[in-house]
Amino acid sequence: MPAFGMSRRLVAEAMGTAFLLAAVVGSGIMGERLAGGNAAVALLANSLATGAALVVLISILGPISGAHFNPAVTLFLALRREIAPRTGALYVAAQLVGALAGVWVAHAMFAMPVVELSTKLRDGPAQWLAEFVATFGLMATIAGTARYVPNAAAQLVGLYITAAYWFTASTSFANPAVTFARTMTDSFAGIAPHSAVPFVAAQFLAAVAAYGILGWLFRPAQRLRISARP
Repeated sequence: MPAFGMSRRLVAEAMGTAFLLAAVVGSGIMGERLAGGNAAVALLANSLATGAALVVLISILGPISGAHFNPAVTLFLALRREIAPRTGALYVAAQLVGALAGVWVAHAMFAMPVVELSTKLRDGPAQWLAEFVATFGLMATIAGTARYVPNAAAQLVGLYITAAYWFTASTSFANPAVTFARTMTDSFAGIAPHSAVPFVAAQFLAAVAAYGILGWLFRPAQRLRISARP
């Protein structure tokens, strides 16, 4: 991958995260308005828009910054020594700023109050477990893709997140920056601030667990030694 300056990499992370949150929140607002009270239809619109946006954003910004858009991904890659700790910290700051900007832009596009707090409760052990599973699965997708099919990263991450919206009880936030930013919207995609804390804890815990387990699972296979002796 060509070497890009830090300023361009940080802008790519901020812009990508902003567009991701605009897609998450904006499609949630649109889906809820058009679904006529049918939550399944709203969730379908939300998941398809998010997955499609990820495919595009990873494809166009991945060559610049690696397209993390997610502090848990940045932590995972830092543990694998694929990104320096200082660079990782700057990435996380850019992601948080971009995520918040994306929510505000989505609100402005739909003529909603730009600044608001969510009141949507998403509590309980089942939700926290769902976030651990969703985030671990995302790390597995990233690690497995890098190991075996690096050219398919955008498509596989987009497909995984689309699916995880439906098979996890939490609808797969799987991203601390996304979780933080979604506390700032009382729309379909929102999460109350106090509900967000265990979500973020589960996401970071999953990233650490994934580092340990996936490092072993995707380690290159050892060559078989065939003895010449009978």
